[in-house]
Amino acid sequence: MKNRILELLKFDRESYISGEEICRILGVSRTAVWKHIQVLRDEGYKILSMPSKGYCLTAIPDRLYPEEIMSGLLTKSLGRDVRYFEIVDSTNNKAKELAGFKGLSHEAGLTAAEGMLVIAEEQTGGRGRLGRSWHAPYGKGIWMSVLLRPQVCLEIVYQMTMITAVAVMRAVREVCGIAPEIKWPNDLQYEGKKLCGILTEMSAEADRVNYIVVGIGINTASAGDLIPPQITHQMTSLSEITGKPVSRVKLVQEVLQELEACYDSWLAGGFPELLEEWKSHCNSLNRQVAVKTLHEVYTGWSMDVNSDGALLLKLDNGEIKKFVSGDVS
Repeated sequence: MKNRILELLKFDRESYISGEEICRILGVSRTAVWKHIQVLRDEGYKILSMPSKGYCLTAIPDRLYPEEIMSGLLTKSLGRDVRYFEIVDSTNNKAKELAGFKGLSHEAGLTAAEGMLVIAEEQTGGRGRLGRSWHAPYGKGIWMSVLLRPQVCLEIVYQMTMITAVAVMRAVREVCGIAPEIKWPNDLQYEGKKLCGILTEMSAEADRVNYIVVGIGINTASAGDLIPPQITHQMTSLSEITGKPVSRVKLVQEVLQELEACYDSWLAGGFPELLEEWKSHCNSLNRQVAVKTLHEVYTGWSMDVNSDGALLLKLDNGEIKKFVSGDVS
């Protein structure tokens, strides 16, 4: 009922709609309408009311509410089930919990379908690759995870991180008019500063993928002193880059739409084309770099990324070494 009232208020943002008209359309009492209007106001919607005119929606809150994300969303499956939280430890953890793998189909006990989106205003225990912490303060970014259930072999699951980077890059370009660069293996940067991180996790049995959870964190607004001072110089946000606020809902919608397009292409065998697009926006290739692993640092010329997603580094002694993980600088 609340969402249907919201739809009526959104239909013509310039005009009032009377309580009587809402009652007639929805078949409810004026008291019920008033109660739902109060709930919407409590959620941050600015709704004017005048006895002779009715109600008028004047402002929508900057919240990642499911009804806002799904309104106008142009996807088949991604984001059609939105689980919204004010605060979670990690959207990836919550998505894995909700995935609840118990069999091969919904009838066998799956609790969440492919495309489920878990999204939160804040993560208290967000993490990146190699277990590093990811700072995700309240309302300052997009902290989301998407559940996928592809019927693919385990050997190509790693490609989802690269595919997701392409999707997010496209979405940011479309919504914000800027072109971030991809840093191998899983970051998006702008002018050398981190803008987005991607963390892909998988559940599998033998040679079968149960599910993949794709975690995406995008800094949309400056977090100021909410970020440890030792890393603030390494990070940036979309509002800092563009000089204006960014609609988080619009960007989430665009990310979901681009991710679904890339995902469908991948399932249809289109990874070579996606890999070429990834390479064309990667700032880690064809230059002198240092690759830091858990135990050593290697220097050399970054030649290419192969079809396995591994970085090929020509060391100073001429040897070509392959890296599947590490930090490039």
